[in-house]
Amino acid sequence: MQCLRILRVSHGTVVEHFVKDATKRTCNNGLLLGSRRNLKVQLAQYLNTAQHHTGTTSYVEHVLPKLSNEGKGLFSGVEDMLFYTITEGQERVPVSHFISALRRTGLLTGDPRLKDCMNKLRLSVSESFHDVMMDRELFHKCVGGNIVLLIQAFRKKFIIPEFDTFITKIDQIYDTVAAYIPHLAKFSPDLWGVSLCTVDGQRHSVGDTKQPFCLQSCVKPLEYAVAIHEAGTEKVHSYVGMEPSGLKFNKLYLDEEDKPHNPMVNAGAIVISSLIKIMEFIKNMAGGDFVGFSNATFQSEKETGDRNFAIGYYLKEKKKMISFQLCSIEVTCESGSVMAATLAHGGICPITGVRVLSAEAVRNTLSLMHSCGMYDFSGQMAFHVGLPAKSGVSGAILLVVPNVMGVMCWSPPLDKVGNSVRGIHFCQELVSSFNFHNYDNLRHFVKKQDPRRQDGDDRNKSVVNLMFAAYSGDVSALRRFALSSMDMELKDYDSRTALHVAAAEGHVDVVRFLTDTCKVNPFVKDRWGNIPLDDAMQFAHSAIVKVLQDYQVACQDQERLPVADTIPIPPKLETVEGMV
Repeated sequence: MQCLRILRVSHGTVVEHFVKDATKRTCNNGLLLGSRRNLKVQLAQYLNTAQHHTGTTSYVEHVLPKLSNEGKGLFSGVEDMLFYTITEGQERVPVSHFISALRRTGLLTGDPRLKDCMNKLRLSVSESFHDVMMDRELFHKCVGGNIVLLIQAFRKKFIIPEFDTFITKIDQIYDTVAAYIPHLAKFSPDLWGVSLCTVDGQRHSVGDTKQPFCLQSCVKPLEYAVAIHEAGTEKVHSYVGMEPSGLKFNKLYLDEEDKPHNPMVNAGAIVISSLIKIMEFIKNMAGGDFVGFSNATFQSEKETGDRNFAIGYYLKEKKKMISFQLCSIEVTCESGSVMAATLAHGGICPITGVRVLSAEAVRNTLSLMHSCGMYDFSGQMAFHVGLPAKSGVSGAILLVVPNVMGVMCWSPPLDKVGNSVRGIHFCQELVSSFNFHNYDNLRHFVKKQDPRRQDGDDRNKSVVNLMFAAYSGDVSALRRFALSSMDMELKDYDSRTALHVAAAEGHVDVVRFLTDTCKVNPFVKDRWGNIPLDDAMQFAHSAIVKVLQDYQVACQDQERLPVADTIPIPPKLETVEGMV
């Protein structure tokens, strides 16, 4: 019981509240759900099933379990809790309030997963002659089929929990880059758009993101991924290599095995395009967002594509299969970002839940994008940005942050290599603000933000680890924490410190370490007004009582300062390093 009192989670009261509510409701409905404990277990299992795990490449497809009558009774209580979370305790709010709250989580009203919910809301609005107010009844009616997704959203369990804060920084980067006028007088500096989509389907767009443009070379990683998905790695790479060429992307040149160097150069893309049918895959990757075809661009490509025809005939001579490129496929920044997010999400479209590509295809594609995706700038991109990307001469850059999100940038002004000037600048600013670079050290790059981390995550984990170490008597773990400059006086939600826990559990070695080495304050009171000495006396740990009494006397005798000032602050790790 002492352990439970010390280590229970801060959300326990909330869970208890809605479990009581769910029990009462289901009993009124004549449903037999068993004990309250079983309700808690059902809820935990259900939420954990839907929870996204950061930093992993393993995903669950279509996590929408069908609820029995039992489950429906339980989730009516959850729906009520969700309703009051969104409405901030009010019984009725305008529908626009719900839509705004939804958008703040990163979900759009056009998200395919919310189609049923949005249709019911529109129907309610169309049937009313007055401003529609959302109450519990309408909320239950609309969100029933989307309860898992909405719980994740409002519990901030998406990959980027503080999405509002994140997109504010994205908008700042966008504005900074917009003012960065390239010295390319023949291009209009006006068109500039950025869209992003996370692996949880959170979306944001800024600028000219609905303007269609041709994928051009950005189609190359997509067609390569489809080829791997359909034919497998071995077959595809019997036709094309996987090494950077060190040459211009449209060079008429093959490797020593008479194969194109990689699928990101024109020769490799022509070979790959002969192996696949790609249009349907691209539409699936975009999750139903805009994908078109520019016949004018296609005709222009044919009329001015003499070099590509020459490459094709050269490949034919070498007994390689040939076909026209697919550069004339049109997308917008918004649909392109979903394609990039599908690659970031291991081949599963984040807004439909449909697996479009195999994990092998995605892994191979991202590897080649990282090494060969940015023309002659590929090495610098890998060095400075450290993320897989592919550019096209239309001004597009498709950027993938694996397991986090996909980004599509578009701005026609190009540099001398053929990459979008603004797009490159945006990618560089992105990784200078956030620790997305593949080789960023997450512990020591403190100046960069990690948008994947929830506020208070570090502190909460530190408290739990500290309390468990004190509870189990693990002095070695406590030494590691102290060496890592952890605050050894951290409190749990009951205002209990590690010294309280060790005193209550009878771990005299832990108490000596905390007092003799860490010099923690022995006078801290918990929510019941107890200091560590009180806990030691309550549980009759006489040896600890003696240690704490002696330590209290020593603290009070030290320079006869007020209690709050008697405990010296342990040196921080930075101070120790400076002394060394």
